[in-house]
Amino acid sequence: MNRHDIIKEIGRHLTTEKDAKMAVHRIFEMMAAALRSNEKVVISNFGTFRVKERQPRQMRNPKTNQKVMVGPRKSIRFKPSKKILMGI
Repeated sequence: MNRHDIIKEIGRHLTTEKDAKMAVHRIFEMMAAALRSNEKVVISNFGTFRVKERQPRQMRNPKTNQKVMVGPRKSIRFKPSKKILMGI
């Protein structure tokens, strides 16, 4: 399922697909802004998104086989709720 599929499904319950598109776009905007601010995004009975800081580490360049130091970076982690895992 992708963003377009979500918009189509929500559009079936709202008056227009345009309203659904605006709603989905706004929800994702708010989630991205919260994650940029290092806040957790908790969606009850679905899961939690959070930002994780990754430590610098040494990796290997696959082309040259040379060791390269990669600096610290941030990534997003998702932890599903127990209720969503029960349905799988």
